[in-house]
Amino acid sequence: MSDAGATATPASGNTRVRSPYVIAVICGMAAFMEVLDMSIANVSLLHIAGSLSASREEATWVLTSYLVANAIILPMTGWLSDRIGRKRYYLGSLAIFTLASVACGLAPSLEMLILGRVVQGMAGGALQPVSQAILNEAFPPEKRGMAIAVYGLAVIVGPALGPPLGGFLTDQYSWHWIFLINAPVGVLLFMLGTRLLHDPPAQQARQRAAAERGGFDPWGFALIAISMGSLQLILDLGQQEDWLASNLIRTLVVVCVLSFTFMIRRELSHAHPIINLRLLANRNFAVGNLMIAAMYGTLMSATVMLPLLMQSMLGYSALGAGLVMSPAALVMAFMMPLVGRITGRVDERLLVSLGFFSLSLAMLAMGSISLNVSEDQLIWLRTAQLLGVGLLFVPISGLAYVGLPTTELGNASAIFNLSRNLGGGIGVSLMTTFLARQTQSHQVHLVDRISPLDPAYQETMSAMQSLGDPLTNQAVMAAEVTRQASFLAFMDNFQFLALAAIVLIPVIWIARRAPQVHGAAAPAEHHG
Repeated sequence: MSDAGATATPASGNTRVRSPYVIAVICGMAAFMEVLDMSIANVSLLHIAGSLSASREEATWVLTSYLVANAIILPMTGWLSDRIGRKRYYLGSLAIFTLASVACGLAPSLEMLILGRVVQGMAGGALQPVSQAILNEAFPPEKRGMAIAVYGLAVIVGPALGPPLGGFLTDQYSWHWIFLINAPVGVLLFMLGTRLLHDPPAQQARQRAAAERGGFDPWGFALIAISMGSLQLILDLGQQEDWLASNLIRTLVVVCVLSFTFMIRRELSHAHPIINLRLLANRNFAVGNLMIAAMYGTLMSATVMLPLLMQSMLGYSALGAGLVMSPAALVMAFMMPLVGRITGRVDERLLVSLGFFSLSLAMLAMGSISLNVSEDQLIWLRTAQLLGVGLLFVPISGLAYVGLPTTELGNASAIFNLSRNLGGGIGVSLMTTFLARQTQSHQVHLVDRISPLDPAYQETMSAMQSLGDPLTNQAVMAAEVTRQASFLAFMDNFQFLALAAIVLIPVIWIARRAPQVHGAAAPAEHHG
């Protein structure tokens, strides 16, 4: 596709509406709805378990089933778009996602709910990468930074708003509404998409070429499904099963390594692979995938750790913790379009460096708080984190596509979104494991420091004499030691994230700067 063919004019064939911003609303809302569903059920698991007579461990499959299905289908979306037609595949996925959401909301049993979540996850896997591909082609080159900003708002703000929205709907209505809320939005987006979305000529040409080639690679499909599914299961179940101490996790690791090895070999040797891994030979694309995975891993780790800290250490309710985190998401709504406008006028690598530096400072500040931290301080600290992230998403996305042929836009978008999601999953798994291990370490260290001869210890025990029973006194002391150890472990987590963010800064300078178009940004323009 030529650059001209990527502009959003009537002559281009990309769209038959004058403004690409209409397309941005459709695609941004669809991606937002799908990303939201990754996290909206987190705070409702206990309600779901109680309503459907299931244990909490069984209810976690409501989350795991969605993520596994999503991970399996996501890398195949570029191939499926070329085979089915991008508009047809996109709208079909949107329709199935909406129907599956209704089925989840009406599910009479846990088994039916999990089945609905599998279907929802597979359909939702198309909404992120295909939305990004459509946006990149709907906007003219000089405005592609805005296209990425619109998409970035969906995938960055969605996970942050999921828990508070889920908590509100569950508390005020019932858990069923965390799924049913998708129905009116999905129907509206489907109606708008049917009228306003159109495959550009280059996409139609790719579809015709795929039809002429024919054939289907069942081995490639199976290896992708097994490798992605087993990896997601490892990430979701690892901490719960104590990682390699579990026979299940060891088996999954072997399956994952073998299937990944054969999948990479298969896809690199196949003439028409389902996933074009050769794209990673492009320096910018490889660096961009690493950066987006690291950024999303840091963001999602903090998004999981902060509400957990507030609820377990600071006495916040689930809804209260969500409300503390929400203002930062609103700031992002103003931040992302601004960054989209300046991307290209400033070296993207400089913006990424500034973003990781800001993110590192925010994480370091979060890792230095005390148990007396105020609500206002938490709001500002979370806002500082997302300000750093706001400087990262648009320029990383722009740099990633430099030098790639436009014919590979769909495949590149699928790989890029897969890297982002895997980065988030790996980051959360590592940080939850690190939290548990550091809590144990600090607990041992604190117990070793307790001495009956310590004046502070004697003063504390004297004050606790009013409790009467010595066993009760010891239990209270043990609980306080555990509380302090957990808090120190949270601080370690945030400090580790600060270090990770600062270490990433030199890596971005390996990438080449994105070319400018008419003095503005061209972040998603590709040059063969």
